[in-house]
Amino acid sequence: MTWVSVATGLLLFAGVFFYAAGTVGLLRFPDPAARLHALTKADHLGLAFIALAAALEWGSVAIAAKIAAVWLLAIMAAGTSAQLMARVTRQDHSDEP
Repeated sequence: MTWVSVATGLLLFAGVFFYAAGTVGLLRFPDPAARLHALTKADHLGLAFIALAAALEWGSVAIAAKIAAVWLLAIMAAGTSAQLMARVTRQDHSDEP
């Protein structure tokens, strides 16, 4: 077993842990803003760890650059979709007394 496979395993474990933490936050937090915050923050970290594991396992700079580009696009998409969902939720709840 090499150090690369050990590091890849640890990074994958960390990524899965953060994905699970985000899911728990989504299911357990009381209001939509807290749910979105928990989900987006934890998923960003989870994706980062899994992307690092994939880049380390494949060991190519070109592949690592592509993985980094996908990660950045996912961060932008998650932030944008969280803002849109928060705006809709806010509009829906503004009618309540």
